[in-house]
Amino acid sequence: MTHKILIVDDDDAVKDSVSEYLALLAYQVEAVSSAEDALEKLETSPVDVVLTDIMMQGMDGLELTRIIKKKYDMEVMVMTGYNADYSYEEAVKTGASDFIFKPFRFEELDLRIKRVLREAGLKQERNRLLKEMEQLAITDALTKLFNSRQFFRQIKTEIERNERYGHQLSLLILDIDLFKHYNDTWGHLEGDKVLMAIGRIINDCMRSMDTAYRYGGEEFAVLLPETDLKKACVVGYRIKHCIGMTVFEPKPGVTQSITISIGASELNAGEDATSFIRRADQALYQSKKNGRNRLTYDN
Repeated sequence: MTHKILIVDDDDAVKDSVSEYLALLAYQVEAVSSAEDALEKLETSPVDVVLTDIMMQGMDGLELTRIIKKKYDMEVMVMTGYNADYSYEEAVKTGASDFIFKPFRFEELDLRIKRVLREAGLKQERNRLLKEMEQLAITDALTKLFNSRQFFRQIKTEIERNERYGHQLSLLILDIDLFKHYNDTWGHLEGDKVLMAIGRIINDCMRSMDTAYRYGGEEFAVLLPETDLKKACVVGYRIKHCIGMTVFEPKPGVTQSITISIGASELNAGEDATSFIRRADQALYQSKKNGRNRLTYDN
């Protein structure tokens, strides 16, 4: 991988000699003479490392570093003369990854750049792993929907938002009809295929603002912010229709269809999460009681 470096220095002799040396080492190098030119270039041409002098006309290198670290995910190394009134601590406080005194040996510069790039790579890998762990903590591994823990966290957040801004909030709770019978007949592996397919269907039928959760074993929930009960039911009917049209083949030559029952509710003023969920659950119970494969709403 070729790393891209932007050199920022108003001393043409330093800028040109450093550019030539780094280009010989197979870095992709660009060079500018001011912090202002550097910021303009970074708008359209991001780099891996910015190598900037501190003492420059106009904006100095430390202020440039602050702006870069605020706006971009890239590394900055700063250069200064031995007799300048700047310290390593000052450079680090602005977000710089390294600090080097001029004049320097080119070999030392290369080693420092390699170290900065290596540490940046390790940081990116660590951040990627942390994001994966965070995602695993809130996601159901089978359906790829959010899990019940995230549901209870998010519903409280949405209720608080409703109280603050007065936006409507609706909830769908969905349950697969006769799923135990399906599992007992065809086995849990085939049952898992049904759960995965329903997760995909729910996700495809939602709007961008909605969030879906695996609420229990064969139960799912959908939170619909800024949505009244009537519009929530439209989403619910769409999900129910798409699931009903899906054909499963638990055994070669054998096809099965699945239906779901749905309960819907809209948050009332001053209502807490427990009551809100209970009303959707009660509506779901009525759907089951009245023959399944239907949507019932509580208003």
